[in-house]
Amino acid sequence: KPWLSHSLKNTKALTEQKTTMKVKAAVLRECGKPLPYVNSLPLSIEEVELDPPQSGEVLVQIKAAGLCHSDLVAINGERAKPVPMVIGHEASGIVSKVGPDVDDLAVGDHVVPVYVANCGRCDMCQEGRPALCQPATIANKAGTLIDGTTRLHSDGQIIFHHSGVAAFSEYAVISQNALVRIDPEIPFEVAALFGCAVVTGVGSVVNTAKVKPGQSVAIVGLGGVGLNALLAAVMSGAGQVVAVDAKEKKLKIASQFGAHDTFNTNIENCVEEILAVTDGGVHFAFETAGVSPALDLAYKITRRGGTTIVAGMPGPDASIMLSHLSLSAEERTIKGSYMGSCVPIRDIPRYIGLYQKDCLPIDKLLGDRVGFDGLNEAFDRLDSGESLRQVLIL
Repeated sequence: KPWLSHSLKNTKALTEQKTTMKVKAAVLRECGKPLPYVNSLPLSIEEVELDPPQSGEVLVQIKAAGLCHSDLVAINGERAKPVPMVIGHEASGIVSKVGPDVDDLAVGDHVVPVYVANCGRCDMCQEGRPALCQPATIANKAGTLIDGTTRLHSDGQIIFHHSGVAAFSEYAVISQNALVRIDPEIPFEVAALFGCAVVTGVGSVVNTAKVKPGQSVAIVGLGGVGLNALLAAVMSGAGQVVAVDAKEKKLKIASQFGAHDTFNTNIENCVEEILAVTDGGVHFAFETAGVSPALDLAYKITRRGGTTIVAGMPGPDASIMLSHLSLSAEERTIKGSYMGSCVPIRDIPRYIGLYQKDCLPIDKLLGDRVGFDGLNEAFDRLDSGESLRQVLIL
C-alpha cells in the first residue's frame, strides 16, 4: 500500500523544536456534576500548555474525536478520574512532530490512537495481548503517559491525560506505541471510530468470541460498541442476530444493519421471548452497555454450553448474581473482552480494509458533528442513549 511508505527526512530538525505550545482543549475539572451538562458545564473549554514530545512520543494534530461512554463515566463520576484532565480517547489526526527515537512514524502521517499504549515488554505484551499491558494500565489509571509523566499544564498546575490520549484538544502528545498509521483517504470522522468503538465491538466478535458462520448471536446494548459488534456478527455470517436495547430508535437501526430479531428490554418477559425465538438461547451473548442489568440479561439468554462476552465497562462496584450450578451443569462460559482483545497495529488496518470494501459500513454509525462549544450538550445526548456516535470536529 503506497501510504505505508514514507520518508523520515527532516525529522531531526522537527524534533529539535522544544517550545511549549498553547492549545485549546476540553478540561474536566470536577467529576459528578449534575445533569443537564448544558447547564452544569463539566467540561471547561480552555487554553492549556502542551510540552513537546519526548523520546518515543509524537505530537498529533487532532482532527476528529468520538464521544464514548467511557468519557461519560469519567464525567459523571461512575469511574472517576484524576482531575483536572483533558478528556477523550477515541480520535484521528495527523502527525505534526516526532520526538527522539521515533522510527516508524513521520510528519504528515494520518494516525489513529488507541487507549492502551503497550510497552511491548511486560508478560501480557509478550503473550500477544497488548490490550492488557500492565504499565499502560497503571498509567491510564494515574492519568499519565506510559512513562508516568504528563505533558499538559496550566498556570503551573498539572493536567492529566485521559487514557494516554487526551483527545478533546487541538493537539496531543501520544506514545508512538499507541498510534496506528492509516490510509489518508479515510475521512477523519470515520477514522476516529476505529480507535475505540470499532476495535472494541468488532474485536469482541472476531477476536474474543471468534463467531463462526451459522452460530447465533445476541447484542445487548446498541451504543457505538454494540452496533459495531452487530455489524461484525452480520459480517461473520451469524445465522441469527438478536439486537436488544431499551430504545426503539436503536432497535430500528439494528434492523437496518442486519439484525434478524429485535427486543426492547422494557417489555414484559423479555428474556422468555428471546429464549423462545432462539430455541433456548444464543451461542454468544455480548454485553456492550456497561450496566449490570444488561449483563444479567445477556447471561440469561445464553444457551447451554454457550458463552457470554462482557465488553461493557461499568463502574468498579457493579456486580451481578450468577447461578453457580448453571455455570458447571450447563458448561457456561463468561469471558471478558477489553479493547476487543485486539492487537491494534494488526487489527485496525484490517478493519479499515473491511470498511473500504463495504463489509463494515462504519460511516453509517456517525451521528452529530459538534465543536468545542457543543460538547457539554452532546454529552447530555449521549447520557440519554438516543444518539449515534457523535464526533468532535477540530
